[in-house]
Amino acid sequence: MTGWTLGLWPGAIEFTTPLWLLAAPLALLPLWPRRRHALDYGCVDWLPHDRLGDLLLLAGRVAAALAMLAAVLGLSGLGQPATEVQRTGRGAEIVIVLDRSRSMDEALVPKGRQPAIDTTHESKGKVARRLLGEFAARRPEDRYALLLFSTSPLPIVPFTQHGDVVQAAIEAGGIGRGLSETDIGRALLAGAEQFERRAYSGSRILLLVSDGAAQMDPEIRERIARALTRNRIAVYWVFIRSALSLGLDADESDNVPEAALHRFLQSTGVPYQAFEAEDPEAVEQAVAEVDRQQNLPLDYAERIPRRDLSTWCFVVALAAGALALAIRLITRPAWKQELQS
Repeated sequence: MTGWTLGLWPGAIEFTTPLWLLAAPLALLPLWPRRRHALDYGCVDWLPHDRLGDLLLLAGRVAAALAMLAAVLGLSGLGQPATEVQRTGRGAEIVIVLDRSRSMDEALVPKGRQPAIDTTHESKGKVARRLLGEFAARRPEDRYALLLFSTSPLPIVPFTQHGDVVQAAIEAGGIGRGLSETDIGRALLAGAEQFERRAYSGSRILLLVSDGAAQMDPEIRERIARALTRNRIAVYWVFIRSALSLGLDADESDNVPEAALHRFLQSTGVPYQAFEAEDPEAVEQAVAEVDRQQNLPLDYAERIPRRDLSTWCFVVALAAGALALAIRLITRPAWKQELQS
């Protein structure tokens, strides 16, 4: 028998090692009537009735019984089981798809300056992570999931509302160096599939942050479009434009991957908006604009982890045992009458 959950109002309790409960009846032993130790005295009628002594005796027995019961409950692993609580807030469910390719390690410099030469500015990846961290901090009611991508998507954290987890996941994007290749198609598909088998409870956002794109075959395009439509996802793309990029409005004949991705996302039929940024200030404005876009009522289930109560049981057992011992030490044996022959 590995565990036992007992449903009680208003909640439930759980025992991880319930076999220890078989020892619970032993807690009745201190309450069991028994012969008391006594002192001989000539005439007990001369003595007043000791109500305080009787109360102390009863308190000592109850304390001893409580100490034994609390120890048994602690050994049985008493706790509150993990539960899910339905909550309602304002915000959105946001999947952040963050580019981790090698180009994101280059400095984000004003237009007309070479990133390979200018080392006085932050890298594009560092700027993106800093602003995404501030974005998440401003929206504590949102639920976030994060994926990094380069040659393949790398899920970092599933949907959560815990701010410290979100911030740590964003910072994890700065570990190591990125790879040269980028598979943005698989990254978008993986981001959209984060919403699969989740009840629709409010606004859904896929926030793509990258400095470029790559060609996608028709099959992956179709799968992305179906996933976005099926899960009713709004797409926001913060495009960090490189110094030599032609931008999102380049002609189709120029064969620019990011412009092709922009046209594809426009054709999916889902809400879509792109923000083209060439410097840190523009990236900050783009993220702030996304912050203003979606702030709707959101229903979500929050998982409450198991709460272990065994430590408190042992504390109660120790305190009650100490009280029973103290009462035993300060009380005297009972008086008894000396029978005269």
